[in-house]
Amino acid sequence: MKTINQLKEQSPAIEFRNVTKSFGNVIANNQITFSVEKGTIQALVGENGAGKSTAMKILFGLYKEDSGEILVNGKPQHWVSPKDAIKNGIGMVHQHFMLAETATGLDNIILGDEEHTLKLPFIPIPFNIIDRKKAKKEIEDLAKKYGLNVPLNVKISKLPVGMQQRIEILKLLYRNADILILDEPTAVLTPLEVDELFENLKKLKNEGKTIIIVTHKLREVLNLTDNIVVFRTGKVVGEIKTSEATEEKIASMMVGRNVNLRPDIPCGKNIKNTVLELSNVTLKDYLTKDSKRNLLNNISINIKGGEIVGIAGVEGNGQSELLDLIFHPQIYFGKKPSANNFASGKIHLLGRDVTYKKSSQMQDLIVGFIPEDRHKNGLLLNMSAEENYILGRHWEKKFRFGILQKIKEIQKTVKSEMEKYDVRPKNSKLNASGFSGGNQQKIIIAREFGKEPEFIVAANPTRGVDIGAIEYIHQQIVLERDKGVGVLLVSSELDEIITLSDRILVMYGGSIVAEFKRNEADEHLLGLAMCGGLSKENGRNS
Repeated sequence: MKTINQLKEQSPAIEFRNVTKSFGNVIANNQITFSVEKGTIQALVGENGAGKSTAMKILFGLYKEDSGEILVNGKPQHWVSPKDAIKNGIGMVHQHFMLAETATGLDNIILGDEEHTLKLPFIPIPFNIIDRKKAKKEIEDLAKKYGLNVPLNVKISKLPVGMQQRIEILKLLYRNADILILDEPTAVLTPLEVDELFENLKKLKNEGKTIIIVTHKLREVLNLTDNIVVFRTGKVVGEIKTSEATEEKIASMMVGRNVNLRPDIPCGKNIKNTVLELSNVTLKDYLTKDSKRNLLNNISINIKGGEIVGIAGVEGNGQSELLDLIFHPQIYFGKKPSANNFASGKIHLLGRDVTYKKSSQMQDLIVGFIPEDRHKNGLLLNMSAEENYILGRHWEKKFRFGILQKIKEIQKTVKSEMEKYDVRPKNSKLNASGFSGGNQQKIIIAREFGKEPEFIVAANPTRGVDIGAIEYIHQQIVLERDKGVGVLLVSSELDEIITLSDRILVMYGGSIVAEFKRNEADEHLLGLAMCGGLSKENGRNS
Protein backbone atom coordinates (compact mmCIF):
# COMPACT_ATOMS: atom_id res chain seq x y z
CA MET A 1 0.00 0.00 0.00
CA LYS A 2 1.29 3.46 -0.94
CA THR A 3 1.89 6.02 1.75
CA ILE A 4 -0.13 9.26 1.95
CA ASN A 5 2.94 11.25 0.80
CA GLN A 6 3.42 8.99 -2.25
CA LEU A 7 -0.25 9.45 -3.16
CA LYS A 8 0.07 13.24 -2.93
CA GLU A 9 2.97 13.22 -5.42
CA GLN A 10 0.69 11.73 -8.10
CA SER A 11 -2.02 13.46 -10.13
CA PRO A 12 -4.95 14.75 -8.06
CA ALA A 13 -7.70 12.22 -7.46
CA ILE A 14 -10.24 14.76 -8.74
CA GLU A 15 -9.82 17.92 -10.76
CA PHE A 16 -12.60 20.26 -11.89
CA ARG A 17 -11.63 22.64 -14.72
CA ASN A 18 -14.02 25.50 -15.49
CA VAL A 19 -17.11 23.33 -15.00
CA THR A 20 -20.46 25.03 -15.62
CA LYS A 21 -23.95 23.63 -15.03
CA SER A 22 -27.26 25.44 -15.46
CA PHE A 23 -30.88 24.55 -14.78
CA GLY A 24 -32.93 26.83 -17.01
CA ASN A 25 -31.93 30.38 -16.09
CA VAL A 26 -30.25 29.31 -12.84
CA ILE A 27 -26.47 28.83 -13.01
CA ALA A 28 -25.73 26.26 -10.31
CA ASN A 29 -22.01 25.94 -11.10
CA ASN A 30 -20.22 28.84 -12.80
CA GLN A 31 -16.81 27.83 -14.20
CA ILE A 32 -15.74 26.12 -10.99
CA THR A 33 -12.12 25.00 -10.71
CA PHE A 34 -10.62 23.03 -7.83
CA SER A 35 -8.78 19.77 -7.14
CA VAL A 36 -8.75 17.05 -4.49
CA GLU A 37 -5.48 15.33 -3.64
CA LYS A 38 -5.35 11.55 -3.27
CA GLY A 39 -5.47 10.15 0.24
CA THR A 40 -6.95 13.29 1.78
CA ILE A 41 -10.23 14.38 3.35
CA GLN A 42 -11.52 17.54 1.70
CA ALA A 43 -14.53 19.64 2.68
CA LEU A 44 -16.79 21.57 0.34
CA VAL A 45 -18.53 24.34 2.26
CA GLY A 46 -20.88 27.14 1.29
CA GLU A 47 -24.36 28.54 1.72
CA ASN A 48 -27.46 26.60 0.68
CA GLY A 49 -27.73 26.64 -3.10
CA ALA A 50 -24.06 27.62 -3.53
CA GLY A 51 -23.48 24.67 -5.90
CA LYS A 52 -21.66 22.14 -3.72
CA SER A 53 -24.09 19.25 -4.11
CA THR A 54 -24.56 19.98 -7.82
CA ALA A 55 -20.80 19.67 -8.37
CA MET A 56 -20.73 16.34 -6.55
CA LYS A 57 -23.74 15.04 -8.49
CA ILE A 58 -21.87 15.86 -11.71
CA LEU A 59 -18.84 13.98 -10.39
CA PHE A 60 -21.07 11.00 -9.55
CA GLY A 61 -22.80 11.02 -12.95
CA LEU A 62 -26.26 12.14 -11.82
CA TYR A 63 -25.93 15.39 -13.79
CA LYS A 64 -23.92 16.20 -16.91
CA GLU A 65 -21.83 19.35 -17.04
CA ASP A 66 -22.70 21.95 -19.72
CA SER A 67 -19.06 22.87 -20.26
CA GLY A 68 -15.62 22.35 -18.75
CA GLU A 69 -14.05 19.04 -17.86
CA ILE A 70 -13.45 16.75 -14.90
CA LEU A 71 -10.30 14.70 -14.51
CA VAL A 72 -10.25 11.55 -12.37
CA ASN A 73 -6.76 10.34 -11.53
CA GLY A 74 -5.40 12.61 -14.26
CA LYS A 75 -7.72 11.38 -17.03
CA PRO A 76 -10.66 13.40 -18.48
CA GLN A 77 -13.98 11.65 -17.80
CA HIS A 78 -17.55 12.16 -19.01
CA TRP A 79 -20.06 9.91 -17.29
CA VAL A 80 -23.30 8.79 -18.92
CA SER A 81 -24.72 7.62 -15.57
CA PRO A 82 -23.64 6.88 -11.99
CA LYS A 83 -22.86 3.34 -13.15
CA ASP A 84 -19.86 4.74 -15.05
CA ALA A 85 -18.68 6.66 -11.99
CA ILE A 86 -19.02 3.56 -9.79
CA LYS A 87 -17.01 1.49 -12.28
CA ASN A 88 -14.25 4.09 -12.04
CA GLY A 89 -14.08 3.92 -8.25
CA ILE A 90 -16.37 6.79 -7.23
CA GLY A 91 -19.18 6.35 -4.68
CA MET A 92 -21.61 8.75 -3.03
CA VAL A 93 -23.61 8.74 0.19
CA HIS A 94 -26.47 11.20 -0.26
CA GLN A 95 -27.83 13.51 2.44
CA HIS A 96 -31.08 11.53 2.37
CA PHE A 97 -30.05 7.88 2.32
CA MET A 98 -30.88 5.80 -0.76
CA LEU A 99 -31.93 2.62 1.04
CA ALA A 100 -34.89 0.25 0.66
CA GLU A 101 -36.39 0.31 4.15
CA THR A 102 -38.22 -3.00 3.79
CA ALA A 103 -35.04 -4.88 2.78
CA THR A 104 -32.16 -6.03 5.00
CA GLY A 105 -28.79 -4.34 5.21
CA LEU A 106 -27.26 -7.23 3.26
CA ASP A 107 -29.74 -6.93 0.38
CA ASN A 108 -29.31 -3.15 0.26
CA ILE A 109 -25.56 -3.50 -0.14
CA ILE A 110 -25.87 -6.16 -2.86
CA LEU A 111 -28.65 -4.31 -4.72
CA GLY A 112 -27.37 -3.02 -8.08
CA ASP A 113 -24.19 -5.11 -7.92
CA GLU A 114 -25.73 -8.58 -8.07
CA GLU A 115 -23.30 -9.86 -10.74
CA HIS A 116 -20.54 -9.54 -8.15
CA THR A 117 -21.90 -12.55 -6.25
CA LEU A 118 -23.67 -14.80 -8.76
CA LYS A 119 -23.46 -18.55 -8.17
CA LEU A 120 -23.54 -19.28 -11.90
CA PRO A 121 -21.56 -16.49 -13.63
CA PHE A 122 -22.35 -17.69 -17.21
CA ILE A 123 -26.14 -17.48 -16.79
CA PRO A 124 -27.99 -14.13 -17.27
CA ILE A 125 -28.79 -12.26 -14.02
CA PRO A 126 -32.62 -12.67 -14.18
CA PHE A 127 -32.21 -16.47 -14.20
CA ASN A 128 -29.29 -16.66 -11.80
CA ILE A 129 -28.92 -17.12 -8.05
CA ILE A 130 -27.21 -14.62 -5.74
CA ASP A 131 -24.62 -16.20 -3.48
CA ARG A 132 -25.66 -14.36 -0.30
CA LYS A 133 -23.30 -16.41 1.84
CA LYS A 134 -20.32 -15.27 -0.21
CA ALA A 135 -21.55 -11.67 -0.27
CA LYS A 136 -22.12 -11.63 3.47
CA LYS A 137 -18.60 -12.95 4.11
CA GLU A 138 -17.06 -10.24 1.92
CA ILE A 139 -19.12 -7.50 3.57
CA GLU A 140 -18.33 -8.75 7.07
CA ASP A 141 -14.61 -8.71 6.21
CA LEU A 142 -14.92 -5.11 4.99
CA ALA A 143 -16.91 -4.13 8.08
CA LYS A 144 -14.27 -5.64 10.37
CA LYS A 145 -11.41 -4.00 8.45
CA TYR A 146 -12.87 -0.50 8.64
CA GLY A 147 -14.76 -0.71 11.95
CA LEU A 148 -18.18 -0.52 10.28
CA ASN A 149 -19.92 -3.43 11.96
CA VAL A 150 -23.67 -3.61 11.26
CA PRO A 151 -26.43 -6.24 11.69
CA LEU A 152 -26.74 -7.33 8.06
CA ASN A 153 -29.88 -9.43 8.49
CA VAL A 154 -31.99 -6.66 10.06
CA LYS A 155 -34.36 -4.56 7.94
CA ILE A 156 -33.30 -0.95 7.35
CA SER A 157 -36.52 0.38 8.91
CA LYS A 158 -35.47 -1.11 12.25
CA LEU A 159 -31.95 0.36 12.28
CA PRO A 160 -30.91 3.74 13.76
CA VAL A 161 -29.63 6.31 11.30
CA GLY A 162 -26.01 5.79 12.32
CA MET A 163 -26.22 2.14 11.30
CA GLN A 164 -27.99 3.09 8.07
CA GLN A 165 -25.13 5.40 7.19
CA ARG A 166 -22.62 2.61 7.83
CA ILE A 167 -24.54 0.47 5.34
CA GLU A 168 -24.34 3.29 2.77
CA ILE A 169 -20.55 3.47 3.25
CA LEU A 170 -20.24 -0.33 3.02
CA LYS A 171 -22.15 -0.17 -0.27
CA LEU A 172 -19.37 2.01 -1.66
CA LEU A 173 -16.55 -0.14 -0.29
CA TYR A 174 -18.23 -3.30 -1.59
CA ARG A 175 -18.08 -1.72 -5.06
CA ASN A 176 -14.35 -0.96 -4.56
CA ALA A 177 -14.77 2.82 -4.36
CA ASP A 178 -11.51 4.73 -3.85
CA ILE A 179 -13.17 8.16 -3.90
CA LEU A 180 -16.01 8.59 -1.41
CA ILE A 181 -18.42 11.56 -1.50
CA LEU A 182 -20.50 12.19 1.64
CA ASP A 183 -23.22 14.85 1.45
CA GLU A 184 -24.05 16.27 4.91
CA PRO A 185 -22.79 13.08 6.60
CA THR A 186 -23.50 14.14 10.20
CA ALA A 187 -26.87 15.90 9.71
CA VAL A 188 -28.90 13.18 11.49
CA LEU A 189 -26.25 11.57 13.69
CA THR A 190 -25.89 11.67 17.46
CA PRO A 191 -22.63 13.07 18.92
CA LEU A 192 -21.42 9.53 19.61
CA GLU A 193 -22.25 8.44 16.05
CA VAL A 194 -20.37 11.48 14.70
CA ASP A 195 -17.26 10.49 16.67
CA GLU A 196 -17.52 6.92 15.36
CA LEU A 197 -17.98 8.15 11.78
CA PHE A 198 -14.91 10.38 12.01
CA GLU A 199 -12.78 7.52 13.32
CA ASN A 200 -13.95 5.33 10.43
CA LEU A 201 -13.27 8.05 7.84
CA LYS A 202 -9.75 8.53 9.21
CA LYS A 203 -9.16 4.77 8.87
CA LEU A 204 -10.33 4.93 5.26
CA LYS A 205 -8.02 7.88 4.60
CA ASN A 206 -5.07 5.97 6.09
CA GLU A 207 -5.90 3.12 3.69
CA GLY A 208 -5.40 5.55 0.81
CA LYS A 209 -9.05 6.43 0.16
CA THR A 210 -9.93 9.96 -0.94
CA ILE A 211 -12.92 11.48 0.85
CA ILE A 212 -14.99 14.55 -0.02
CA ILE A 213 -17.53 15.81 2.50
CA VAL A 214 -20.19 18.43 1.80
CA THR A 215 -21.18 20.05 5.08
CA HIS A 216 -22.23 23.19 6.94
CA LYS A 217 -20.73 22.20 10.30
CA LEU A 218 -17.56 24.22 10.58
CA ARG A 219 -16.30 22.73 13.84
CA GLU A 220 -16.45 19.26 12.27
CA VAL A 221 -14.63 20.54 9.18
CA LEU A 222 -11.79 21.77 11.40
CA ASN A 223 -11.63 18.49 13.34
CA LEU A 224 -11.66 16.13 10.35
CA THR A 225 -10.40 17.55 7.06
CA ASP A 226 -7.08 18.41 5.41
CA ASN A 227 -8.30 21.05 2.95
CA ILE A 228 -11.39 23.22 2.45
CA VAL A 229 -12.96 24.53 -0.77
CA VAL A 230 -15.46 27.38 -0.35
CA PHE A 231 -18.42 27.88 -2.71
CA ARG A 232 -20.54 31.02 -2.98
CA THR A 233 -23.36 31.70 -5.48
CA GLY A 234 -22.25 28.92 -7.80
CA LYS A 235 -18.55 29.83 -7.83
CA VAL A 236 -15.46 28.61 -6.00
CA VAL A 237 -14.36 31.70 -4.08
CA GLY A 238 -11.45 30.25 -2.15
CA GLU A 239 -9.43 27.29 -0.92
CA ILE A 240 -7.67 27.03 2.42
CA LYS A 241 -5.68 24.43 4.34
CA THR A 242 -7.59 23.31 7.42
CA SER A 243 -4.53 23.94 9.59
CA GLU A 244 -4.72 27.65 8.64
CA ALA A 245 -8.50 28.01 9.04
CA THR A 246 -10.81 29.16 11.83
CA GLU A 247 -14.61 28.95 12.07
CA GLU A 248 -14.87 32.72 11.68
CA LYS A 249 -12.60 32.79 8.63
CA ILE A 250 -14.51 30.02 6.84
CA ALA A 251 -17.88 31.59 7.70
CA SER A 252 -16.89 35.00 6.30
CA MET A 253 -15.62 33.34 3.09
CA MET A 254 -18.91 31.47 2.75
CA VAL A 255 -21.25 34.45 3.08
CA GLY A 256 -19.01 37.35 2.10
CA ARG A 257 -19.38 39.16 5.44
CA ASN A 258 -18.55 38.72 9.10
CA VAL A 259 -20.86 36.30 10.93
CA ASN A 260 -21.43 36.28 14.68
CA LEU A 261 -21.07 32.58 15.49
CA ARG A 262 -21.55 33.02 19.24
CA PRO A 263 -24.16 35.70 19.86
CA ASP A 264 -24.87 36.75 23.42
CA ILE A 265 -28.66 36.48 23.64
CA PRO A 266 -30.30 37.91 26.80
CA CYS A 267 -33.05 36.04 28.65
CA GLY A 268 -36.63 36.55 27.59
CA LYS A 269 -38.36 39.32 29.55
CA ASN A 270 -41.80 39.51 27.92
CA ILE A 271 -43.23 36.54 29.86
CA LYS A 272 -46.90 35.71 29.17
CA ASN A 273 -49.36 33.01 30.18
CA THR A 274 -48.64 29.30 29.83
CA VAL A 275 -48.83 28.08 26.21
CA LEU A 276 -48.02 24.39 26.77
CA GLU A 277 -48.51 22.29 29.89
CA LEU A 278 -47.89 18.57 30.12
CA SER A 279 -48.85 16.98 33.43
CA ASN A 280 -47.49 13.54 34.41
CA VAL A 281 -47.52 12.24 30.83
CA THR A 282 -46.52 8.60 30.46
CA LEU A 283 -46.45 6.72 27.15
CA LYS A 284 -46.34 2.91 27.08
CA ASP A 285 -44.06 1.09 24.67
CA TYR A 286 -46.83 0.45 22.15
CA LEU A 287 -44.30 -0.61 19.49
CA THR A 288 -42.99 -3.74 21.22
CA LYS A 289 -45.80 -3.95 23.82
CA ASP A 290 -43.17 -4.40 26.51
CA SER A 291 -45.16 -3.82 29.71
CA LYS A 292 -41.98 -3.10 31.68
CA ARG A 293 -40.83 -0.28 29.42
CA ASN A 294 -42.23 3.18 28.74
CA LEU A 295 -41.32 5.48 25.87
CA LEU A 296 -42.13 8.49 28.09
CA ASN A 297 -41.99 8.47 31.88
CA ASN A 298 -44.08 10.91 33.94
CA ILE A 299 -43.21 13.97 31.84
CA SER A 300 -44.27 17.35 33.23
CA ILE A 301 -43.42 20.50 31.24
CA ASN A 302 -44.68 24.08 31.55
CA ILE A 303 -43.78 26.60 28.83
CA LYS A 304 -44.87 30.23 29.02
CA GLY A 305 -45.23 32.74 26.23
CA GLY A 306 -42.04 34.77 25.87
CA GLU A 307 -39.57 32.00 26.73
CA ILE A 308 -37.58 29.41 24.78
CA VAL A 309 -37.41 26.01 26.44
CA GLY A 310 -34.83 23.72 24.90
CA ILE A 311 -34.85 19.94 25.07
CA ALA A 312 -31.40 18.40 24.81
CA GLY A 313 -30.84 14.69 24.38
CA VAL A 314 -29.36 12.04 22.15
CA GLU A 315 -31.91 11.22 19.45
CA GLY A 316 -34.04 8.22 20.36
CA ASN A 317 -34.67 9.13 24.00
CA GLY A 318 -38.32 10.08 23.64
CA GLN A 319 -38.14 13.46 21.87
CA SER A 320 -39.90 12.25 18.71
CA GLU A 321 -42.64 10.51 20.69
CA LEU A 322 -43.14 13.64 22.80
CA LEU A 323 -43.64 15.85 19.74
CA ASP A 324 -45.99 13.38 18.05
CA LEU A 325 -48.04 13.07 21.23
CA ILE A 326 -48.44 16.87 21.48
CA PHE A 327 -49.80 17.18 17.93
CA HIS A 328 -51.75 13.91 17.70
CA PRO A 329 -52.99 13.34 21.27
CA GLN A 330 -56.06 11.19 20.53
CA ILE A 331 -53.91 8.52 18.87
CA TYR A 332 -52.20 7.93 22.23
CA PHE A 333 -54.69 9.10 24.87
CA GLY A 334 -57.80 7.73 23.12
CA LYS A 335 -61.18 9.46 23.12
CA LYS A 336 -61.55 9.23 26.90
CA PRO A 337 -59.60 7.93 29.92
CA SER A 338 -59.02 4.17 29.82
CA ALA A 339 -56.46 1.70 31.14
CA ASN A 340 -56.15 0.43 27.56
CA ASN A 341 -54.86 3.76 26.22
CA PHE A 342 -51.20 4.01 25.27
CA ALA A 343 -50.77 7.29 27.18
CA SER A 344 -51.90 8.80 30.46
CA GLY A 345 -51.66 12.30 31.90
CA LYS A 346 -52.88 15.67 30.60
CA ILE A 347 -51.98 18.12 27.83
CA HIS A 348 -53.09 21.76 27.75
CA LEU A 349 -52.22 23.77 24.63
CA LEU A 350 -52.86 27.53 24.55
CA GLY A 351 -55.15 27.20 27.56
CA ARG A 352 -57.26 24.38 26.13
CA ASP A 353 -57.36 20.76 27.30
CA VAL A 354 -56.46 18.82 24.13
CA THR A 355 -55.69 15.48 25.78
CA TYR A 356 -58.40 13.55 23.93
CA LYS A 357 -58.57 15.68 20.77
CA LYS A 358 -57.83 14.78 17.16
CA SER A 359 -55.27 16.95 15.39
CA SER A 360 -58.10 18.15 13.10
CA GLN A 361 -59.92 19.48 16.19
CA MET A 362 -56.91 21.64 17.05
CA GLN A 363 -56.57 23.50 13.74
CA ASP A 364 -57.92 26.77 15.13
CA LEU A 365 -55.01 26.85 17.60
CA ILE A 366 -52.30 28.97 15.97
CA VAL A 367 -49.20 26.85 16.45
CA GLY A 368 -46.08 26.81 14.29
CA PHE A 369 -44.40 23.44 13.76
CA ILE A 370 -40.96 22.83 12.23
CA PRO A 371 -40.79 19.01 12.00
CA GLU A 372 -37.78 16.76 12.50
CA ASP A 373 -38.08 15.22 9.03
CA ARG A 374 -38.85 17.85 6.42
CA HIS A 375 -39.49 15.28 3.68
CA LYS A 376 -41.95 13.13 5.62
CA ASN A 377 -43.75 15.78 7.65
CA GLY A 378 -42.89 19.22 6.30
CA LEU A 379 -43.24 19.28 2.53
CA LEU A 380 -44.99 17.80 -0.48
CA LEU A 381 -41.95 17.34 -2.68
CA ASN A 382 -43.87 17.11 -5.97
CA MET A 383 -45.64 20.43 -5.33
CA SER A 384 -44.35 23.98 -5.85
CA ALA A 385 -42.90 26.34 -3.28
CA GLU A 386 -46.12 28.36 -3.48
CA GLU A 387 -48.30 25.32 -2.77
CA ASN A 388 -46.05 24.21 0.08
CA TYR A 389 -46.10 27.67 1.62
CA ILE A 390 -49.89 27.69 2.01
CA LEU A 391 -50.13 24.12 3.33
CA GLY A 392 -52.33 24.39 6.42
CA ARG A 393 -52.77 28.12 5.75
CA HIS A 394 -55.18 27.89 2.80
CA TRP A 395 -58.07 28.74 5.16
CA GLU A 396 -56.57 32.11 6.15
CA LYS A 397 -58.63 35.07 4.91
CA LYS A 398 -55.48 36.60 3.48
CA PHE A 399 -55.26 33.77 0.95
CA ARG A 400 -58.90 33.07 0.05
CA PHE A 401 -62.06 34.72 -1.14
CA GLY A 402 -64.93 32.41 -0.17
CA ILE A 403 -63.94 29.02 -1.57
CA LEU A 404 -61.51 30.55 -4.07
CA GLN A 405 -57.80 31.13 -3.52
CA LYS A 406 -56.29 34.58 -4.00
CA ILE A 407 -53.59 33.42 -6.40
CA LYS A 408 -51.92 36.81 -6.86
CA GLU A 409 -51.76 37.38 -3.10
CA ILE A 410 -50.22 33.92 -2.59
CA GLN A 411 -47.62 34.56 -5.30
CA LYS A 412 -46.79 38.00 -3.91
CA THR A 413 -46.42 36.68 -0.35
CA VAL A 414 -44.29 33.68 -1.33
CA LYS A 415 -41.93 35.79 -3.47
CA SER A 416 -41.54 38.24 -0.58
CA GLU A 417 -40.84 35.42 1.90
CA MET A 418 -38.34 33.76 -0.45
CA GLU A 419 -36.48 37.06 -0.64
CA LYS A 420 -36.67 37.56 3.14
CA TYR A 421 -35.31 34.08 3.91
CA ASP A 422 -32.91 34.06 0.94
CA VAL A 423 -34.40 30.89 -0.58
CA ARG A 424 -32.42 29.86 -3.66
CA PRO A 425 -33.30 29.69 -6.50
CA LYS A 426 -35.97 32.38 -6.15
CA ASN A 427 -38.47 30.45 -8.27
CA SER A 428 -41.80 30.04 -6.47
CA LYS A 429 -43.08 27.70 -9.21
CA LEU A 430 -40.27 25.20 -8.68
CA ASN A 431 -41.26 21.93 -6.99
CA ALA A 432 -39.92 21.48 -3.45
CA SER A 433 -37.81 18.56 -4.67
CA GLY A 434 -35.84 21.01 -6.84
CA PHE A 435 -34.46 22.93 -3.83
CA SER A 436 -31.46 21.92 -1.74
CA GLY A 437 -32.17 20.53 1.73
CA GLY A 438 -31.33 23.81 3.43
CA ASN A 439 -33.58 25.82 1.12
CA GLN A 440 -36.40 23.34 1.70
CA GLN A 441 -35.99 24.03 5.42
CA LYS A 442 -36.20 27.77 4.81
CA ILE A 443 -39.55 27.32 3.01
CA ILE A 444 -40.95 25.46 6.03
CA ILE A 445 -39.70 28.06 8.50
CA ALA A 446 -41.08 30.93 6.40
CA ARG A 447 -44.50 29.22 6.31
CA GLU A 448 -44.65 28.44 10.02
CA PHE A 449 -43.41 31.83 11.23
CA GLY A 450 -45.73 33.53 8.74
CA LYS A 451 -48.74 32.17 10.65
CA GLU A 452 -47.95 34.61 13.48
CA PRO A 453 -48.27 31.74 15.97
CA GLU A 454 -48.70 31.96 19.72
CA PHE A 455 -46.57 28.86 20.23
CA ILE A 456 -43.79 27.35 18.10
CA VAL A 457 -42.36 23.84 18.20
CA ALA A 458 -39.00 23.80 16.43
CA ALA A 459 -37.41 20.37 15.98
CA ASN A 460 -33.85 20.71 14.65
CA PRO A 461 -34.79 23.97 12.89
CA THR A 462 -31.34 24.52 11.35
CA ARG A 463 -30.58 20.95 10.27
CA GLY A 464 -28.80 21.10 6.91
CA VAL A 465 -28.89 24.92 6.85
CA ASP A 466 -25.86 27.09 6.08
CA ILE A 467 -24.12 29.31 8.61
CA GLY A 468 -25.61 32.58 7.33
CA ALA A 469 -29.13 31.16 7.37
CA ILE A 470 -28.59 29.69 10.85
CA GLU A 471 -27.76 33.16 12.14
CA TYR A 472 -30.93 34.56 10.53
CA ILE A 473 -33.21 31.72 11.74
CA HIS A 474 -31.89 32.09 15.29
CA GLN A 475 -32.62 35.82 15.14
CA GLN A 476 -36.18 35.09 14.00
CA ILE A 477 -36.77 32.59 16.82
CA VAL A 478 -35.56 35.13 19.38
CA LEU A 479 -37.73 37.88 17.80
CA GLU A 480 -40.78 35.61 18.09
CA ARG A 481 -39.93 34.96 21.74
CA ASP A 482 -39.59 38.68 22.40
CA LYS A 483 -43.09 39.21 20.94
CA GLY A 484 -44.42 36.90 23.65
CA VAL A 485 -44.46 33.66 21.65
CA GLY A 486 -43.58 30.47 23.53
CA VAL A 487 -40.98 28.24 21.86
CA LEU A 488 -40.23 24.56 22.43
CA LEU A 489 -36.83 23.90 20.85
CA VAL A 490 -35.76 20.29 20.32
CA SER A 491 -32.28 20.01 18.86
CA SER A 492 -29.40 17.58 18.64
CA GLU A 493 -27.05 20.61 18.31
CA LEU A 494 -25.87 21.51 21.80
CA ASP A 495 -24.55 24.88 20.59
CA GLU A 496 -28.06 25.75 19.41
CA ILE A 497 -29.67 24.66 22.68
CA ILE A 498 -27.18 26.59 24.82
CA THR A 499 -27.31 29.73 22.64
CA LEU A 500 -31.09 30.08 22.40
CA SER A 501 -32.70 28.48 25.45
CA ASP A 502 -33.93 30.36 28.51
CA ARG A 503 -34.35 26.98 30.20
CA ILE A 504 -32.91 23.62 29.20
CA LEU A 505 -34.51 20.23 29.89
CA VAL A 506 -32.47 17.08 29.30
CA MET A 507 -34.16 13.85 28.19
CA TYR A 508 -32.70 10.41 28.72
CA GLY A 509 -34.53 7.09 28.47
CA GLY A 510 -37.88 8.82 28.04
CA SER A 511 -37.51 10.88 31.22
CA ILE A 512 -36.54 14.46 32.01
CA VAL A 513 -33.38 13.89 34.02
CA ALA A 514 -32.14 17.47 34.50
CA GLU A 515 -33.24 21.09 34.15
CA PHE A 516 -31.04 24.19 33.90
CA LYS A 517 -31.48 27.92 33.58
CA ARG A 518 -29.60 29.90 30.92
CA ASN A 519 -25.83 30.02 31.58
CA GLU A 520 -26.03 27.27 34.23
CA ALA A 521 -25.02 24.43 31.89
CA ASP A 522 -22.10 23.95 29.53
CA GLU A 523 -21.58 21.25 26.90
CA HIS A 524 -19.80 18.97 29.37
CA LEU A 525 -22.58 19.07 31.96
CA LEU A 526 -25.29 18.65 29.31
CA GLY A 527 -23.38 15.80 27.70
CA LEU A 528 -23.13 14.07 31.07
CA ALA A 529 -26.88 14.42 31.64
CA MET A 530 -27.66 13.26 28.07
CA CYS A 531 -25.80 10.02 28.75
CA GLY A 532 -27.72 9.39 32.00
CA GLY A 533 -24.84 10.46 34.22
CA LEU A 534 -26.76 13.19 36.04
CA SER A 535 -30.07 12.72 37.79
CA LYS A 536 -32.66 15.48 37.97
CA GLU A 537 -32.19 15.62 41.72
CA ASN A 538 -28.45 16.23 41.22
CA GLY A 539 -28.96 18.86 38.54
CA ARG A 540 -29.53 22.51 39.27
CA ASN A 541 -33.25 22.81 38.89
CA SER A 542 -35.00 26.08 38.19
